[in-house]
Amino acid sequence: MDHSVKIGLSFGITSGVITTLGLMVGLNAGTHSKMIVMGGILTIAIADAFSDALGIHVSEESEGKHTGREIWESTLSTLFSKLIFALTFLVPVLLFELSTAIMVSIVWGFLVLSAYSYYLAKQEKIAPYKVILEHLAIAVIVILVTNFVGSWISEVFV
Repeated sequence: MDHSVKIGLSFGITSGVITTLGLMVGLNAGTHSKMIVMGGILTIAIADAFSDALGIHVSEESEGKHTGREIWESTLSTLFSKLIFALTFLVPVLLFELSTAIMVSIVWGFLVLSAYSYYLAKQEKIAPYKVILEHLAIAVIVILVTNFVGSWISEVFV
């Protein structure tokens, strides 16, 4: 896999999973509204995909050691991987009752993170379980914090 595409794909998949799960869990804790969670997923899929793609674009430009083609490969692979992976979280919300959809989404997100972490660990010749556990631990922290914050927002502002 091209280094530029790998950069974008890695960032897009990871951010697509972590950001979308955090948003879903927080919105669910604060509203318990299927429509609001779906709206949040759509919004984050579009806005954050473009934002992250621009962030990668500027970051790659700032290094001064990439060609224009490499920069655009990283940019577009970030955009599309983030957009696609974030949108996959709509499927459980459309198919299940919201609390079940949240659990299914967490499992889906953990599977995606684990599979990609395994791939990365194998590429770098690192013990996969260490990389997988590290990435899943971060995801768990995000889920716990956003659940707490969503509940707190609901109590304080609603």
